[in-house]
Amino acid sequence: MIPAPIEVSPDAEIARLQRRLKRETAARLEAEAIAERGLRDLFQRQQEISLLESIAAAANEAASVEDAMRHALAAVCRYTGWPLGHLLLAVPEDRLDSTTVWHDDGAGAFDSLRSRTESMAFSAEVGLPGRVLRTGTPAWANVGAPDAACYPRMPLMTQLGLSSLFAFPVMIASEVVAILEFFSRELQEPDESMLRLMAQIGTQLGRVIERRRAQDRLVHDALHDPLTALGNRKLFLDRLGHFLLRSQRHPDFGFAVLFVDLDRFKAINDGLGHQAGDQVIVATAQRLTACLRQTDMVARDSSVERDVVVSRLGGDEFTILLDQVHDAATPIRVAERLLRALAAPLTLGQQQVYVTASIGIAMSSSGYADVQDILRDADIAMYHAKQNGRARWMMFDQTMQEGALRRLTLEAELRLALPGGQLFIQYQPIVSPKDGLIRGFEALLRWRHPVLGLISPVEFIPVAEEIGLIGEIGGWVLHEACRQLHAWQQTSAAPLSMSVNVSAVQLNDGELVNLVTRVLRETGVPGNSVKLELTESAVMADPEHALAIFKQLKELGVRLSLDDFGTGYSSLSHLRRLPIDTLKIDRSFVSAMDLHGDKRQIAEVVVMLARALGLDVVAEGVETKAEVNLLRDMGSDFVQGYFYYRPLDRDAVTDILATQASQGSESK
Repeated sequence: MIPAPIEVSPDAEIARLQRRLKRETAARLEAEAIAERGLRDLFQRQQEISLLESIAAAANEAASVEDAMRHALAAVCRYTGWPLGHLLLAVPEDRLDSTTVWHDDGAGAFDSLRSRTESMAFSAEVGLPGRVLRTGTPAWANVGAPDAACYPRMPLMTQLGLSSLFAFPVMIASEVVAILEFFSRELQEPDESMLRLMAQIGTQLGRVIERRRAQDRLVHDALHDPLTALGNRKLFLDRLGHFLLRSQRHPDFGFAVLFVDLDRFKAINDGLGHQAGDQVIVATAQRLTACLRQTDMVARDSSVERDVVVSRLGGDEFTILLDQVHDAATPIRVAERLLRALAAPLTLGQQQVYVTASIGIAMSSSGYADVQDILRDADIAMYHAKQNGRARWMMFDQTMQEGALRRLTLEAELRLALPGGQLFIQYQPIVSPKDGLIRGFEALLRWRHPVLGLISPVEFIPVAEEIGLIGEIGGWVLHEACRQLHAWQQTSAAPLSMSVNVSAVQLNDGELVNLVTRVLRETGVPGNSVKLELTESAVMADPEHALAIFKQLKELGVRLSLDDFGTGYSSLSHLRRLPIDTLKIDRSFVSAMDLHGDKRQIAEVVVMLARALGLDVVAEGVETKAEVNLLRDMGSDFVQGYFYYRPLDRDAVTDILATQASQGSESK
């Protein structure tokens, strides 16, 4: 006998449902809060990784320890918003050398503090740097703190509107080899993550100094070029740094840099051999020496102090540093004298050769803040001299920026690229890491110019956006990619999709929905096999507008993908509202993720977030088996990268799909 059901009053049922709703709401809010924190932590960690990688890359490329430290100072100041940073080097007897290496955003406001700091004798008992030297740990001091009297620069800091001083050591094992100190306008109480990050930077820079010490002991102690006896790059940059500092402190002091590069020197090396090339380099150095006035210095002896430094930077490149330059007439006169001297024929064995040079000139009157900048501009002017016929000098000005010239060329040529048939599409397969089978493609635009050759989309896409061509070009790409997808779908048993990148300009031009509608109708491709990819930054620039466009695209059945996810900051509330289908893990987190725990953790967070939101995951830039294994184990749905396939032409993809289809039929 079945018992009669227990009657539940409507009020009791309502109360039960209300309790259930309350529990579910609380659980959802808690899950969202956890995900929001995870997203913030992801963004913060990505910024920290970017800072560490930037410092590491610059340190590896730096010509000296000072260059590496200067970049580190600038990078930390940019990251924290601190206006002033300074390097101190540890010297014997527990003392510190207060260097002239600074990063200064104060536009001269902190000159008195810099002068005071550089004149101080720091030891383990003096100031905050002394405390860090003594303890080997980061430390900070605030204006108005009970122990503020222990820091002799505090009164001057107060006058200049600075409130905090923070310093951390650069370590080799347990040895403090340098200290980076920073000044802040706001009171600081560094948290654990900040202290950890600065300690990591200190350790990283310590490795730079340790490696540089080893290099110096082996090959880099010398300050001179062994072939010509001229000063080398290090001596030149050192003197240039002194000139720059002097010009900043004494506005009436001017100087100029001449960058000399031999024309067609490679032809001599290739035609007559490297020995003849060395003879030309030596003869050039001798001519430079003889050509300059008696007070000029061709840097053979670092103890000699003269008014001009001539150096061989390497290869066939020479630099000349002139001081007491009050106008352009002096460096121009020197350059013309050099050109006449270098144009005389040289006899190499039985062969007479003619060697000319191109010279670029940069003046200190342009207001430089860094030695590398003035050297770069002299180099740019030299290349302009080469481009204008060689065997001449050119004075640098702001119109010479290589990027601007290149951009103007691309702008003109890009207008002819599409009608001229110079644009084409390659397709990079998107693969399932579980079975290695192709599930779709990303359409990648390429430009092969008849003269300039292949031009990177990183370079020409921004130009197309700026001059209003991206709509026309983007529409062509979408149409061609969908037409090709339809052809492949007719011969493939497995479902295939096509991902097409959409720029921020297309998202906002009001034509995107109409374009997609027309392309789907003309090509016959099902909407759910087309995936439009937009970058995180493009979507988050105006998420409300993006939401409105996305809703219309979803009505067409089109799928949506958020590209380069993790490189910006997406609010979780916006992310939940957007009807996206896929998150793409940026290649910066995938590359070498098996060797970097931080990258692996970030990728795991992205996958977990995607799962919580019911999204697919595609990982970009996969190049190794280890990366594939990690991503498969994390649960990444798809991967793309050189490990499986490089971007391919249409015919190559057709062949691969045919092979994949035949292998599938054989296995049945």
